[in-house]
Amino acid sequence: MEGIKFTEKILISCKQETAFDFTQDYNNRLRWDTFLKKAELMDAQEAEKGVKAYCVAKNGLGMVTEYVSFNRPKVTAIKMTEGPFMFKSFLGSWNFKEVEKNTTEVTFLYSFTLRFPFNLLSGFIKRNLQNNVKQRLKDLKNNLEVQKS
Repeated sequence: MEGIKFTEKILISCKQETAFDFTQDYNNRLRWDTFLKKAELMDAQEAEKGVKAYCVAKNGLGMVTEYVSFNRPKVTAIKMTEGPFMFKSFLGSWNFKEVEKNTTEVTFLYSFTLRFPFNLLSGFIKRNLQNNVKQRLKDLKNNLEVQKS
């Protein structure tokens, strides 16, 4: 089965470094990431390439991911190492691009493949994840812009 991809982006009134650092600090993660009920690094105090994280969505599904890229303040990327049976693979990247002084475009890109029979629900699963990502980005924006004022 072919992989499913989607991307969502938002403009946030803050510096690129501020957005990157805030999202990668697991002490802040549950403050803004409304999709999750648990988020913790497994084998380190700070996120970086090679570090694993364990996150649990509010729907109860948990996933272990490993950072495969960590290029502060521009991009971070993860791959699933353990997760819900429904996912055959899962990759995500978060890009932070300064578009003008104190304005950062944050782009979340996700790519995944589903196992049978979940692939029969691929449209529903993609829409659900995409809606969650849109909300996460709005909540990130609200947290960073309120924090700044």
